Amino acid sequence: MTAAAGPTRPAGATVTTTAAGRVLALGRTETTLLLRNRSAVFIALALPLLMVGALRGALQAAAERVPGLDLDAALVMGVIGFVLMFVLYYNLTSAYVARRNELVLKRLRTGEATDLEILAGTAAPSVALALLMTALVVGAGAVLLHLPAPVNPVLMLAGLASALVLLIALAALSSAFTRTVETSGITTLPVLLLTQVGSGLLIPLAAMPDRLADLCRLLPTTPAFELIRLGWFGTDGRAAATDFAGSWSAALPHLLVGALWTAAAVSAARRRFRWEPRR
Repeated sequence: MTAAAGPTRPAGATVTTTAAGRVLALGRTETTLLLRNRSAVFIALALPLLMVGALRGALQAAAERVPGLDLDAALVMGVIGFVLMFVLYYNLTSAYVARRNELVLKRLRTGEATDLEILAGTAAPSVALALLMTALVVGAGAVLLHLPAPVNPVLMLAGLASALVLLIALAALSSAFTRTVETSGITTLPVLLLTQVGSGLLIPLAAMPDRLADLCRLLPTTPAFELIRLGWFGTDGRAAATDFAGSWSAALPHLLVGALWTAAAVSAARRRFRWEPRR
């Protein structure tokens, strides 16, 4: 484990820039590299949108078995989930692996930037792109599908923030088990499949047997998605929609489970993240 070894900054080096400035500088460089990678841009921009057709078909099949299922709401939540998983988690895992194998991470640790700033700067463009695409999906859902205004915007933002922190930590953790950029498609597959099937993206939790749905609510990414849904529509599918005050009590289990998974993922990433290529 190299993260625990600490930075190799020269003794006596003087810090001359701010943390925000260093993160922004790293983010600008990482954005340039991202835009030059056509495969990454395609996965980030086109793949989530191409999934809309397949997603609608799967949700329509579920709606036939579950009377009252809000197909438009489920579709928008599914697209948001795909955006976060592919734009942030998958792309960031590949970025960490690429920078590690190019010895960029090792060289950056000899400068002013701290370990956290290096990781944040590398993640910055993926986070910004994921937030932009999520905002576009929310806006399109509100305008084109006439979805209601959020019942509890605070919970929506809490769910989104929880998803960002969790997925960055999972990307850092996944990169520790990924030898090359090409194999990142394999090492990220378990998390991607588990999230698509078990976190309500392809199959709404309301369409599952109660016991299976309760188990799926304990998966790492499910609480964040449920908080976004609860904040927007006032229900996580287990009861009728409620108002701003009522949504807080329904959110408590998701907040607790989400915090536990996020803490576990951050702790594991701190212990297992690799700053140098595997030998």
